[in-house]
Amino acid sequence: MKVVLLAGGFGTRISEESQYRPKPMIEIGGMPILWHIMKEYSYYGHHEFIICAGYKQEYIKEWFANYFIHNSDITFDYTNGKEELTLHHTNIEPWKVTVVDTGYNTMTGGRIKRVRKYLNGEPFFMTYGDGVCDVDINKLLEFHLSHGKIATLTAVKQDQSKGVLDIGGDNAVRRFREKNILDGTPINAGYMVLNPEVLNYIEGDNSVFEKEPLETLAAERQLMSYIHRGYWQCMDSMREKIELDKLLSTGKAPWKRWEREVPREL
Repeated sequence: MKVVLLAGGFGTRISEESQYRPKPMIEIGGMPILWHIMKEYSYYGHHEFIICAGYKQEYIKEWFANYFIHNSDITFDYTNGKEELTLHHTNIEPWKVTVVDTGYNTMTGGRIKRVRKYLNGEPFFMTYGDGVCDVDINKLLEFHLSHGKIATLTAVKQDQSKGVLDIGGDNAVRRFREKNILDGTPINAGYMVLNPEVLNYIEGDNSVFEKEPLETLAAERQLMSYIHRGYWQCMDSMREKIELDKLLSTGKAPWKRWEREVPREL
C-alpha cells in the first residue's frame, strides 16, 4: 500500500534549520526525520512512498539520488586510464520512492491532489513529514477497513505544559495542579488511511486538507479516529528536535523498532 508523505512546507517555526533544508529533511540522530517515518512504515511491510515536495524540493531529490551510493561499499577503479565503479555490500531498504514537486505555495490538500496520478485509484496511507509515532500501522489499517468510511486519522492526547487552575467566581484560585494527559483534547496526529474518494473533497492548490475536506468528511460521518495511546511527537521547534535527538542517543526512542543503527551525533 502506498504511503503519501507531506514534505513541502516552509517549516518557519524551526527556521534555524529549515532555512537550509526542507523541514522533513532536518536530522534527528544523524538521519532526516522523514527517513525515520519511512522506516516506521517499512517495518510494517509498506515500502512504496510518494513524497509531496515543494519548498527546496531539489534537496529531497538529491538526497535520495545519493542514498544508494552513501549506503554501499564501493570500489572506484581509475587504474590504466579506466573509470569503473563496483558496488559491493549495500545496506539499503527495499523502497520505491517517488518525489513529486507539488508546488512552492500549494496547501496540504492541494499537494495530496497533485499526486493523484501516482495513486492508481487505490486507498493509501498519508502522514506529515515532521512527526514520529509508535502506532501499529497494520492495526490502523485493519481498523480503517473494518468501518468502511472514507478516511481514518490517528488521534492522540499529549501532556500539556501549563498548570490547571480551578478559579471561583471571585477570581480566587481554589486549586492548582499541573496538567496531565487526561486534560488534553485529542488532536490530529496524521498517520491517516484514506480511500481514493477523499480526493473529490479537495478543490485545488489552495485547499487546506485540515479545513474544508476533513470538516466536510466529519459532517458527513465519513471520518473516523483511531485512538493511539502510545507515543507521538512532532518536531515544530529546536526544543523538540533536541528531545528527539536525546531519545535516540540514549536508545529510548519509542518509534525506532527496526534493527539498523541510527548514527549518534558526536
